[in-house]
Amino acid sequence: MKYKIPSWPIQERPREKLLNMGAHSLTEAELLAILIGKGTKEKTAVDLGRELLIKFENLFRLSQCNPKEYGAIKGIGMAKAVILAAAFELAKRLQAQKQRPKRFKTPEDVAMVYLPLMRGLKKEIFKVLLLNSANQLIKEVTVSEGTLNTSIVHPREVFREAIIEAARSIILIHNHPSGNPTPSEQDIKITHQLIQAGEIIGIPILDHIILGNTEFFSFAKKGWLK
Repeated sequence: MKYKIPSWPIQERPREKLLNMGAHSLTEAELLAILIGKGTKEKTAVDLGRELLIKFENLFRLSQCNPKEYGAIKGIGMAKAVILAAAFELAKRLQAQKQRPKRFKTPEDVAMVYLPLMRGLKKEIFKVLLLNSANQLIKEVTVSEGTLNTSIVHPREVFREAIIEAARSIILIHNHPSGNPTPSEQDIKITHQLIQAGEIIGIPILDHIILGNTEFFSFAKKGWLK
């Protein structure tokens, strides 16, 4: 017979353990169990947490999966999968906020914020950072989602918000789902077209940064913005 968590000694129950000893005292399976809530007749929520970690190898890999993948596991379901996905996304955003500098002075400043947010995404996302004269972020704009091409990433779409917000300069960012940040011929072509448009409009492009899983490529650092 499988004992349910409420029948466990109080000091071993995940919720009570968190309240009495702090979240740091819980294992990853126990933290997942709190989000999962209830188990099944055969498995406790902690068992399900362990099963997720075993199936997806570790917490990071689990966080990068589509919630439909772990939602298909018996005892998880879509409702619990959505809760887990929301928790993972909050963790990413918290990390990004902690690391966000007051000014974007270097490619490393940008990568430090956006690598945690955009690594592991299944499709390409193209963003534009609108900056003021002090290189402080005014606004972040998502221009396109999907494979990049010149019809989607058009200067009109890239510079529209920059003009509205009176940005002094912009930084381009997009991710490579493959995890390899090396620019493609299309990436280079689009970048040069946007640089030319920025020169005409009077809003310079400070950098185009391509994000992989753990590394990034900077057009400015490579000297490819000329």
